[in-house]
Parts: sequence; C-alpha cells; structure tokens
Amino acid sequence: MTAFEEFGVLPEISKAIEELEWTLPTDIQAESIPLVLGGGDVLMAAETGSGKTAAFCLPIIQIVWETLKDIESGKAKSSVKVSPPWTMSTHDRGAALAVAPDGIRVQSREQKEWHGTRCTRGVSGGKWGFEATVTDEGLCRVGWSTINASLDLGTDKFGFGFGGTGKKSNNRQFDNYGEAFGKNDVITCLIDLDLKEIKFLKNGVDLGVAFANIPTNQPYFPAVVLKNAEMAFNFGDKPFKHNLPDKYLPLVSAPKGKVIVNNNGNVNSTEGVVKVVNNAPQAIIIEPSRELAEQTHNQIKLFKKHIKNPSLRELLVIGGVNVKEQISFLQSTGADIIVGTPGRLEDLIQGGYLSLSNCRFFVLDEADGLLKQGYTDLIERLHKQMPKITADGKRLQMIVCSATLHAFEVKKMAEKLMHFPTWVDLKGEDAVPETVHHVVVKVDPQNDRMWGNLRRHIMTDGVHQLDNVRPGNNTPETLSEAVKLLKGEYVLKAIEEHNMDRAIIFCRTKLDCDNLEKYLKQIDKRKYSCVCLHGDRKPNERKANLEMFKRNEVKFLICTDVAARGLDISGLPFMINVTLPDEKSNYVHRIGRVGRAERMGLAISLVSTVPEKVWYHGEWCKSRGRNCWNTNLTDVKGCCMWYNEPQYLADIEDHLNITIQQIQPDMKVPSDEFDGKVVYGQKRQQMGSSYKNHTAQMAPIVKDLSELEKHAQILYLKRHLTKASRVV
Repeated sequence: MTAFEEFGVLPEISKAIEELEWTLPTDIQAESIPLVLGGGDVLMAAETGSGKTAAFCLPIIQIVWETLKDIESGKAKSSVKVSPPWTMSTHDRGAALAVAPDGIRVQSREQKEWHGTRCTRGVSGGKWGFEATVTDEGLCRVGWSTINASLDLGTDKFGFGFGGTGKKSNNRQFDNYGEAFGKNDVITCLIDLDLKEIKFLKNGVDLGVAFANIPTNQPYFPAVVLKNAEMAFNFGDKPFKHNLPDKYLPLVSAPKGKVIVNNNGNVNSTEGVVKVVNNAPQAIIIEPSRELAEQTHNQIKLFKKHIKNPSLRELLVIGGVNVKEQISFLQSTGADIIVGTPGRLEDLIQGGYLSLSNCRFFVLDEADGLLKQGYTDLIERLHKQMPKITADGKRLQMIVCSATLHAFEVKKMAEKLMHFPTWVDLKGEDAVPETVHHVVVKVDPQNDRMWGNLRRHIMTDGVHQLDNVRPGNNTPETLSEAVKLLKGEYVLKAIEEHNMDRAIIFCRTKLDCDNLEKYLKQIDKRKYSCVCLHGDRKPNERKANLEMFKRNEVKFLICTDVAARGLDISGLPFMINVTLPDEKSNYVHRIGRVGRAERMGLAISLVSTVPEKVWYHGEWCKSRGRNCWNTNLTDVKGCCMWYNEPQYLADIEDHLNITIQQIQPDMKVPSDEFDGKVVYGQKRQQMGSSYKNHTAQMAPIVKDLSELEKHAQILYLKRHLTKASRVV
C-alpha cells in the first residue's frame, strides 16, 4: 500500500502517482486530501510548487468517478423527497424571499431588490398551465424559466415573465403585453412545448401569445420574482378559478416521464432516478489564466490515467480556442470535470451549452488572483446556480486555493459562499525559500550617466514622448526616461555576468515585455533567444512560447505577472525583476519561480532610485491601454502615474521582515557563506571535501585524541596503585 492509499486514495490513482515518481504526499496534500474526501469545504494556502493542484484534483477525481460508478450501477437514487403537491422551492430561491410552509405562497418584503424562486418540479414536454394570484400590493413577474435562468425572472434568455406593469420580459427586453395587473388578479401561465409558445391569461381572459419559438432543449419550471410583494400558486391540486384553454392540462397531472425534479437547481433526476447529463459536469475548476488552466487540465489527465469503467471525461474551457469545438464536445462526448477560465465559462453557461445543475465541486484556484481581476460577481452568480444539495443527497463542496487566504476579499467571499470551511494554511507568513538568493541592484541615473552615451538602447514605453528629455537635463521626466534606458542595459549586464542561459524576466507592462524582446533579439537573436508571455499575445502563441521555454529551445521568457502564479517550470536558475511589482505578495510569487526542488536560484531586482513615470490605464480608459497614448497623469484625466520603487522595496522588506541584500551595478553576487560555492540551477554544494581528504584532515586530530586517552589511563592507574599501597 502506498502512502497515498493510506489517505483513502484509490489504487488506480495511486498507481498513476507512482508512475510520476511521487513517493510521499506533500504537507498540503497530506492535510487536504482527507478533508476533501470527507466531504468538507476547504481553504488551502501553501508555497508555490507545494503540490496544491494535486491536493484538490486527486480527491475530486476519486469522488466524481465513484459517483459515476454508482449512477451506472443504479445505486445512486435521489434522496430528495418532493411533496405530492407541486410547491415553490425553499432552496432554489433568493435570500429575501420567504416560502410559506405549504409551499404555495411566497413573499418578499425587500423594497429595493428583486428576489425570486422556482418550482420544485418542471416539465419537459406537452401543454401545461398553473395559476398565480396576487395576494398583496407590490411588484411581481410570473412565468416560466429553465434551470439555467437567473432567479430575477426575465432578465436573461432562459426566463420568460409577465409583470404587473403590463410588460412581458425576456433577456432584459421589456415589451408591452396584455395589460397591467395587481392585487387579487389571477394570472394563468401557459406553456406549449410542442408549439414552443408561452402565453398568459388575466382573470380568464386570453392575452395572446407572449413568446414564440422558445428553446425546448431544457425543461421549464414555474417561476416568480417579487419586490415587496406576495403571490399564491395553484398547480392543479385544487380546482382552478378559471378553466384552462382546450388541450392544456394542470401541472399536477403531468406523467412521470415528463416531470423533472428541481433539487435546489439540480435537474439530473426524474422522480428519484439520478442520471448523467453530458453538458452538466460534476466539477468546475476555475483558473485565473489560460496557462494555469492548461496545466491543471494536463495534471488531471495524468492522475486519471488508470481510471476505467466508467472512464472519466475532462474538458479544457479557455478563450482563444474555437468555442464551437467546446460546444460540440459537450453535446457529443460530454464532460465530468471542467477546467476553465472565467470568460469562456460564462459564455458557455449564458449560451445554455453548459449546465451547473449537477455540479458537486466548485474550485477556485488562485482565488486572490481571480478576485483582483474583478470576477467576484461572476463567482457569486455561478455559485447561486449550483445545487447546494445534489440529487443523491450530497452537499456541494467548495475548495478555495489562495496565496493569501487571510486577504480581506478572500475572507469575505469564504464567509459568504462556503459551508464551515476548514483552513489549511501551511504557508504562514510570506517568506523566501532558503534556496533563493535574492538581491537588489539600485538603478541611479544621477550617478550612472551611461544612459546619455548609449548608441544602442532599448525602445522605451513612450510616456515621455511629449516631454523635453535630453542628457544634461535633470528634470524628473529626464531621469525617469534615463531609468528605462539603464534598466535595459542592466538586464544585459546581469545576463553576461552570470552566464545566464535560462531565466524568467518580469516586466511591469505588456509593452515593456514587447520592447525588451525586440531589444534582445536586435542585439543577438541567437545569444539572447527569447519569447514573450502576456495577455495581448494570441493563445496559441502563448502556449507555444511557454512550451519552447520549457523545452530549452529559447533562453529567456519575458512576461508580466500573468506567469507569476502557479506555472511549474522546473530547474530554473535565474529570475530578473526589471521593475518591482506593486503588490508585495507578487514579489514572493515571482522569485518563487527559481530555487525549486532544492536547487539554488538567483533573483535580481532592478530598483530605480528616482520616481519613474509609467502607464496606468484605469477603468476610465475606454480601451484599457490598447492604442492609448494619453500621457497625462491620472489626476488630470490621463493614463500615467509616478511609480515609486524605493517605497515598494520598503513595503516588500517590511512584509518579509528582512533587508534584501544590495549589490553593485556590476552584478557580482557574493557566495552564500553557508553553502560554499553556489551553482545556480543545481542542488546546494555542501562544505567539505572527498572521503580521502576528510580522512587526511582528521588523522592528526585522532592521533592527539589517542595520546590524551593514553595519558589519562596512565594517570588513573598511577593514582589507583598509590591508593592501594597506602591501604596495605
């Protein structure tokens, strides 16, 4: 039995792990795997390269496979009991919407927001109707929705509503229809899934077809949304106040084959039988970048290598790939585990191609990065659409991985969405591994005047194109431009001094990356072979560039912070920060690219001694930097700011509670006295010498010890004999 099997990991998964030559679980794996297998929500933090991807992937693969096997064998039965009369759901509802104990009266006293709910059952074919009576004044919309619809009925393409103002609504399109209605009015909601029509009656009067050509690839559920209002429902278990039109039937008379159970948003069961749905995966894993998504997806393929009968289906959902291929895969092959980036996931869900109705696991990898990128609302929307209890009675599990679990945004999200999560924080305070030698080089344009005589220099970012910058002029703008020129030269100095043949070079902006790439290639394309990795490069190019660097086909990877998190590049000896990151935690992420697997790494940061003017395209910039050349400062409606690197350095040192060693512009780095001669990219060389030399060094010491021992024994004998003679 392997160490992983002792945690309850399947032998098939354990075999795949053995083939990867993993003998023992890492600390984060040892802590997290049993917790996830036990059914709990988990918040985990650990250093980059600690194995946290496997910490959530391994138990998810196992539980998803076991669930599929139970479904295949017929063991998975719906544990959710639905009362005989159709009722409005107490689970699939808005936070401020109350459902009466009988399930047929709903109320919301929230005056500023809309809150809705869906019925506990729906239908998948035929002609059906139900009645909704306005029992108190307020605003309401009533009608039909699929399970993918927002609870705010009529505001997306999956919900069809009729409101008290006399307007019908779908996909936020509000059009006049019929007439207004209010307290004591009875609205009959009709759906014809054969003719693909929805219409309404007011107090028995037919208002005509409201929606035609509705999609019928998903079941429909009675739905309502209220703002400070109240309504009561009749699904046909009591006589209707107004007769249904010819051929329409009450919902309660729908046969089993057409009834779909809404288990808190889960539509994978028809009257107690759990089924697999191609476009409804068991697990959703969200990554902040395409590269991380690809990396996690590849890990899953390796881990599930020996999983058979049933086989596990995984799908990578990222932008830059033809969306039609992903849609086709979902519809034909299907997916049990989906790894993706937020944008493309949202596109597929909004388009109705991806359903969250069977979701058992919701994973946010690098959650702090996702939240900083502005995906908080999306995460909350997706979470609302996921069933909190699956059809077979299992609770939705949420796993959050973050470099900074104690960040306010992550804490706030965890409190709101997670169910009593267990914190697995093996990271503690940010710290630099002992295998990383990190130093700072001050870039001082007032002392180093080389920038004024450069015949060949890096192309700068253009923020000073309207400023009168020239050698001899000591204005802040001139010194800022000088910093940009010097940093290009200092990068070359660092490469030359340490014979760097493999390094990641971090720049602050995509434009800086492009400029440095051009500069290195202009000097010597072969000697300084390099590729770029940032958001403006096409996905295929980004993937190809990363693979080229991993295969040692190029020496340097020039990138923004998109590559600072999670990318697994082994044996990397060098890293250069052309500019310090403005987020102090990103400093640790960046330099964490080197010094992995017990191999020594050198990280050099170039820090300007004077403020540098840089681009800062905020939310006010319509193009968010694309073809924008507004060089004014942000306080005068521009897209530039002054970057104070000495302050960022002080913040980083305060955060790490250390003073980072400073070296001279010649880039010479003294050896670490504890390691002897350091060879970056290789394991530490221990002090000492060979066995023979060691023996020779110890010989005189052993000889002295032998003489001392001999002398001590002689003294002992003399004293013992003297004492004995006195006694005699």
